[in-house]
Amino acid sequence: MRSPPCARAASRGHPYGRPRLFDREQRATHGLAWLATYVEALRQLAAYAERMQRRRHASARSRSCSSRIGLGEYLAQILGGIPMSQGEIVRPADLGLAPSQVAARMTPARRRADRRRQHCERRARLVELMRAAATARRSATAGSTRRSDTIREEMRKFADSEVVPHAQQWHRTNSYIPLDVIAQMSELGVFGLTIPEEYGGMGLGKESMCVVSEELSRGYIGVGSLGTRSEIAAELILGGGTEEQKRKWLPKIASGESAADRGVHRAEHRLRSRLAQDARGARRATSTRCYGNKTWITHPVRADLMTLLVRTNPNEPGYRGLSMLLAEKPRGTDENPFPAPGMSGTEIEVLGYRGMKEYEIAFDGFEVKAENLLGGVEGLGFKQLMQTFESARIQTAARAIGVAQAAMELGAALRAGARAVRRGRSSTSRASPTRSR
Repeated sequence: MRSPPCARAASRGHPYGRPRLFDREQRATHGLAWLATYVEALRQLAAYAERMQRRRHASARSRSCSSRIGLGEYLAQILGGIPMSQGEIVRPADLGLAPSQVAARMTPARRRADRRRQHCERRARLVELMRAAATARRSATAGSTRRSDTIREEMRKFADSEVVPHAQQWHRTNSYIPLDVIAQMSELGVFGLTIPEEYGGMGLGKESMCVVSEELSRGYIGVGSLGTRSEIAAELILGGGTEEQKRKWLPKIASGESAADRGVHRAEHRLRSRLAQDARGARRATSTRCYGNKTWITHPVRADLMTLLVRTNPNEPGYRGLSMLLAEKPRGTDENPFPAPGMSGTEIEVLGYRGMKEYEIAFDGFEVKAENLLGGVEGLGFKQLMQTFESARIQTAARAIGVAQAAMELGAALRAGARAVRRGRSSTSRASPTRSR
């Protein structure tokens, strides 16, 4: 498909050059990125269903059925409007396509996929197949590799023995995930999954990361999030850091020696910094001091390293004046959560997702070494951050799958228990003589 004029114009920009066209056509480029993501998702979904059919997997029928549902839904959204956010929808017309051009792409196969009645029938059929499945675990491992199965089994055992029995108490008391549990996670290699081996990690791919996120989140979403939070920070350093920064931080993150956090909020760009001066008053970049608030940062009390998106150049508008800092800090305690000078915090109470605690942090002259400017170049912070969002969003999806898996298993167990109770009552009533009034 030939790109619409506005998208072609935007594509001439370069994220590390002078992206004026991207600025001018932000809605078009944003929508085109969503459309490209949908197209790739459809390709992968179709390929997955084909692999399941070829392998004659036990869950092939349910997988094929769910794939068809997903295909139909994605195609419907591409034509009717892709919800990029709660208040922003991109439609073909927004990308410069005329109604005749859209109609020309309505092939017979596409029209068949859009039949609502057929869509509802497939959903009902999928429910039947899921009910008939032998075990929930079989569904979770469909189509995975031998390595993934081994990792999944190891993480499931850990979650069942060390997480599930205590998760409810951690949640109800808003307690931190115990340090001994975190230490065991470190021994299992959870914090260095995708970090290259040359930096002390395991050098695994995103599939392995998703498997770990799913299984840990199946036990407790707080553990699932903590298990890969440092991995996201490591990806930020790996993608945008200098070689010295990689050598310093990645081995520590991989081993669990340094706990890193990368809580991001849109309001972060209100953080500002200015260069500190040496004793003679010379403007020398030995350090920078941060002022302002960072909203919604996860697990900051126990973190040794924070990533801060700050405005280092007040004269540059928008994202061009933003830089990413690797901010070192001492670990805090419940009594003294932020012992670093120029730093204080207020906990943000949450309904769920507990075990790490969320904070809003206020900075008033908090000092960060100049050598901890990510990549050593100012003005690249926003672009460095965006490079990690793909991995972050994949992890979010993996954690959601883990929670859904736990809900499905719990629901199946409750249903089976209710059936057993009903059978027991029925047997008792048949065995007991009827009482007369």
